[in-house]
Amino acid sequence: MSGKTLTPARLDKALAEATDLSRARVQALIAQGAVEVDGTPASSPSARVDEGARFLIKLPAATQAKARAQDIALDIVFEDEHLVVVNKQAGMVVHPAAGNPDGTLVNALLHYCAGQLSGIGGVARPGIVHRIDKDTSGLLVVAKTDAAHEGLAAQFAEHSVHRRYLAVTGGTPSPAQGTIEGRIARSEANRKKMAALPKNYSRGKMAVTHYKVLERFAHAALIECRLETGRTHQVRVHCASIGHALLGDPIYGKSPKPLKPLLDRLHFARQALHAAELGFVHPISREFVSFSVDLPNDMMELIDELGRSYR
Repeated sequence: MSGKTLTPARLDKALAEATDLSRARVQALIAQGAVEVDGTPASSPSARVDEGARFLIKLPAATQAKARAQDIALDIVFEDEHLVVVNKQAGMVVHPAAGNPDGTLVNALLHYCAGQLSGIGGVARPGIVHRIDKDTSGLLVVAKTDAAHEGLAAQFAEHSVHRRYLAVTGGTPSPAQGTIEGRIARSEANRKKMAALPKNYSRGKMAVTHYKVLERFAHAALIECRLETGRTHQVRVHCASIGHALLGDPIYGKSPKPLKPLLDRLHFARQALHAAELGFVHPISREFVSFSVDLPNDMMELIDELGRSYR
């Protein structure tokens, strides 16, 4: 790939403007020694270049993703040439891993998008920008281009993405509206779990969840959670930390004993958690976009039964 810079600027910015590469990709290529400017190897992405500087970028072939494409049905909420918004079903893993080598969202996206997915780092793979747990349902945004991936990742890092979850807790949180904050880190007692730690701890990362009770039942409540941060298992850990673990959560708490017959009858065996709303600034158009999806049938049935029998 070769050409001339369009404006005087930092090298990484100038090359991103003159090509279809993101600044992150340009920076990685400079570090690999794959960029020349006016016949000289470039070594610093922050070096200033003039308008009309000649550049040569030696693009390595993208390595193939290890995951294989699979024809798995997806619920597509929105799609354009830059990104896809998916309503993930409960039970679907986002990434292949030990124990889940296929049948994941990544496998489905490789088939659905037929290679039109971001490849930051030179890997032909889907642009997964964020994740939700296997047994959590709801909205995810996936990048189709490097520029979209970079723009979305920056917003998640800045905690500017709007995320609203709906959850059913065991018991009713008190007060009815509040904020849960503190550090979340891998549990030292069980490496498969996350743990809420005091704010004065240096281990872990700060997490902030704003919650509000929407509906009360005898032994449960429907709440909404708005996330400032996006830590692993954040809503599940935070709700459990105030004594109100999510109904059906097999890891972070036991459901109230009076509700066990109902959960058994409904075969409800996953955390009652749904990513209902997702909003962000479109990384290309720069317009704010927002998406919402209804509760899945299993959670709607659970809430209906709680309202009918456990008021």
